[in-house]
Amino acid sequence: MRIIDQFARFVVAALFIFSGLVKLNDPIGTKIKMEEYFEVFSVDFGSFFELFVPFALPIAVILIIVEISLGVALLIHWRMKLSTWILLLLILFFTFLTFYSAYFNKVTDCGCFGDAIPLTPWESFTKDVILLVLVAHLFWYRKRFSPVLKPKTGNAIILGTAIGSLIVGIYAIEHLPYIDFRPYKIGNSIPEKMLPEEQPVIEYIFEKDGEEVASQEYLTEQEGYTYKNSRIINEDKIIPKIQDYQVVSPNGEDFTQYSFQGLKMIVVFQDLKTLRDNDLPDLAKLITELDGKIEVLHFTSMPETQFEVLRHEFQIMGDYFFVDGTVLKAMIRSNPGIILINDGFVLGKWHINDLPDTGELASLL
Repeated sequence: MRIIDQFARFVVAALFIFSGLVKLNDPIGTKIKMEEYFEVFSVDFGSFFELFVPFALPIAVILIIVEISLGVALLIHWRMKLSTWILLLLILFFTFLTFYSAYFNKVTDCGCFGDAIPLTPWESFTKDVILLVLVAHLFWYRKRFSPVLKPKTGNAIILGTAIGSLIVGIYAIEHLPYIDFRPYKIGNSIPEKMLPEEQPVIEYIFEKDGEEVASQEYLTEQEGYTYKNSRIINEDKIIPKIQDYQVVSPNGEDFTQYSFQGLKMIVVFQDLKTLRDNDLPDLAKLITELDGKIEVLHFTSMPETQFEVLRHEFQIMGDYFFVDGTVLKAMIRSNPGIILINDGFVLGKWHINDLPDTGELASLL
């Protein structure tokens, strides 16, 4: 039984710490996922869930810190009664969330491991069921775990973990994720990511002499085979990483392919609600300095009249185009944000707090 105790403790601790660290790398991504859940719940359970949407980011950060701190708490046996209670309540909530998403097909990716390891709803639910069993074991036998450190030392470690996580998370919010797991990361070709990695590979199932036979070739009845069904065995490879990237002009013309032609600096304006406008004068100055050197395109999901007011207010030069808001959030975790591309290849990305100068841009060419 002691082996099971330690196995459960290490597995749960490792998964919670890993899950928390992956999300700590990109708190904005967790915030976006929280907003999805709140919007779904506001429709299915009550409109009061809309009240949580403006607080999605602080809620996401708190959840991330709790995940990491609980993992560390398990490793050092810190206040196991309290820790296992919180763990049990948290995993019960997560299990309900993933089951609800899977069964009713509400949120197609729970964001459990951020963009690093995308999971289908049923994979997420299965993972949570396994975790629930392990956490239930730890909860039931929590009295077996004696503290390995003095109370003050344990408290200091947990407090330090929480504070350290908060600092790391705030830095990721005020800049860009430390590691970019999305298909728009530096070094990727956007046009290539819009194509499937492989063509579909079909496996046919036949029956012959009472036995099932699987084959990637179609076997004929003349050979004694009876067709039963078929399936695609490389489904994860036939769906493009980028599916919804489309660039449309105010006149409704498709400029998607044009956006991949030559050197361009794309300035992303996601929405007015979360727009950081303190640095817009400096951004406008940079765009003016680039006139005639690098073509600047503005991508936005704002209404046309709203963006027209914004760009005239801050004298922002350059043509603008409409792109789906979800795509813009995936492209860069900054509003506004800057992406430098050449023939569709991503050369650089900048948060508005890290606005580059012309020299930094030139160094990438």
